[in-house]
Amino acid sequence: MKRPLGVFGHAGGGPLAKWWAVRERLPALSPQALTLAACLAFTLFYNGRFWSSTFGAQPVASLADWARLLSDGVLMTALQFVVVVPWINRFSVRPLLSILLLMAAAISYFTGHYGTYFDTHMIDNVLQTDTREADELLTSGLALHLLLYAGLPIWVVWFWPLRRRTWRRGLAMSLLWLAGGVGVSIVALLISFQSLSSLMRNHHELRYLVTPGNAIVSTERVMTAEEPLPEERLPVGEDAHRLASGTDKPRLLVLVVGESVRAADWGLSGYSRQTTPRLAKRDVLNVGEVTSCGTSTAVSLPCMFSPIGKADYDERYIRSHESLLDVLQRAGYRVMWIDNQSGCKGVCRGVEQYAPAPDAYPSLCDGDTCLDGVLVEELKKRIASLNSDTVIVLHQLGNHGPSYYRRYPDAFRAFTPACDKADLAECSREAIVNSYDNAVLYTDSVLDQLIGVLERHASMASALLYVSDHGESLGENGIYLHGLPYAIAPEEQTRVPMIWWSSPAFERSVGLQRDCLARHAAQGLSHDHLFHSLLGLLGVESRSRDPRLDISQGCRGAVSAEPAGRLSKP
Repeated sequence: MKRPLGVFGHAGGGPLAKWWAVRERLPALSPQALTLAACLAFTLFYNGRFWSSTFGAQPVASLADWARLLSDGVLMTALQFVVVVPWINRFSVRPLLSILLLMAAAISYFTGHYGTYFDTHMIDNVLQTDTREADELLTSGLALHLLLYAGLPIWVVWFWPLRRRTWRRGLAMSLLWLAGGVGVSIVALLISFQSLSSLMRNHHELRYLVTPGNAIVSTERVMTAEEPLPEERLPVGEDAHRLASGTDKPRLLVLVVGESVRAADWGLSGYSRQTTPRLAKRDVLNVGEVTSCGTSTAVSLPCMFSPIGKADYDERYIRSHESLLDVLQRAGYRVMWIDNQSGCKGVCRGVEQYAPAPDAYPSLCDGDTCLDGVLVEELKKRIASLNSDTVIVLHQLGNHGPSYYRRYPDAFRAFTPACDKADLAECSREAIVNSYDNAVLYTDSVLDQLIGVLERHASMASALLYVSDHGESLGENGIYLHGLPYAIAPEEQTRVPMIWWSSPAFERSVGLQRDCLARHAAQGLSHDHLFHSLLGLLGVESRSRDPRLDISQGCRGAVSAEPAGRLSKP
């Protein structure tokens, strides 16, 4: 009986006739059998990071260990098959498997090259990634990997002939295959339950490496987690008000939010390299290590501006309530957010928002990407017209990876050889660290320039606080970038630097005692302190401020108990 032409059929002569002849000799597969073959391929070829981590956690030293490993592989294949096969028929199998193969190929590249774990937070990061960040991840290494692990298998899926059945027989076979998959899963689970349960109990993060199941499950959880957030955020600090200032100068706080800068490479904190030479010459208060709220911007940024922080982390509460900026604005401060990154993740809703225009700074911008020097220029432009108490947040591009070499100008290429590629797999670890440290060196210069602008604008009582949102892995234990689940994240991703600089006029405005502040800061801080400490340092009273988390508590003199007035919420 002549086999139907299908999508690759060709009735005449020509080049396709040879391919048709090859295809004619292939055994036709049912959609379920093709799906099983794809799931087996996932287990064998797309889960390298999972298997290497499993080997590390449970070394294979005997025949019984090999049998256990085989059972784990059978279970992984069967479970993924059971999840996929209900959606399979002759018409859906090729498109669905193509999507899964493309997804698995992309995930296997990032888990294998960067040690990425695909949990719900990573899916959030993916969904919030803008085109500028995405472009930097589209490297030649990724393209080659996708060609081999997605392009070639997808071609096979579409080329291989499928067996035709009536819909009734097709449904019956699907149910039979599903029952078989469930049965095999149960048997494999019974065989390996003891060792597998121990492995997952002690290394629960491994489930985020099972590809493509990790992305499927995490995406489903993100999409169906909870009902949409309310359009109007719930208020925080409705009683907020400013205390009178101890000087006649308006107060100005510049809060610089860094990106991906880790404490381990911060010169002021004892790093073997001096990556902060300019700040070292200034009278700044350096907080050696601060514990971040998360390991990604999407988690840390909203959290650090919230009153509850990491200790009582509740993502829904944070995203549905106002932030520190709203409280400051309610207390009478003018608040601006100037962004050189991918947005404020909802933190700056309701306040003035600006982004440097690349066309306005041709020497600092390349396309849509600008060096952080534009924030210095933006501050110069804004500060000239200020005549009231103001808070300006500067959101840096900082050390956003993997293109560290694009975060600093050539003049800051101090540590060489540097990695001048977005694909870190093409560089040595030494070159990657050099490029990263050059970017830290540039941040040091940007902060120094910002302080210089504040010093020159003597009509304001000025202060500057810098803190990074999270850290970065640079190849330790084979892990790069950031975003690991917090429970297993290394300190390189959760320890960040912080500095404080204040003018004498600012210190007088709130009666701040620098020595006292330094002693409190030396006791160890976290992002949890930011909300409460900034309220205290800016002379804002509110029941939302927790004195236990305000590092300036007990370090501020009583300048006045009278409110300085307040502005209505816009």
